[in-house]
Amino acid sequence: MAKKCFSYTKILVPSGKPGKGDSCPFCSADLKACLNCRFFDDSSYNECTEPQAERALEKDRSNYCEYFEFTEDSGTDVTGVGQTKEDPMERLKDLFKDP
Repeated sequence: MAKKCFSYTKILVPSGKPGKGDSCPFCSADLKACLNCRFFDDSSYNECTEPQAERALEKDRSNYCEYFEFTEDSGTDVTGVGQTKEDPMERLKDLFKDP
């Protein structure tokens, strides 16, 4: 599965787990940020589903969390340019159009 930067919203191919100083090659946003973590959930306590993680105030900034895991994305574009995910509204229009 591919990884996606929360800021640039394009698919990346990071080599291994990002470190605190790693940033997106396209937009320079921090990669090891809560918004890129699979445990991030804005409806959870402290916006994190990992119960042992320490609270991070700035969700878009790099932090020292030991439980960070990059969010998996099933998009098709692994280069950072070109195609993105399919638009759900287009799929609905195709589903209900006249034969």
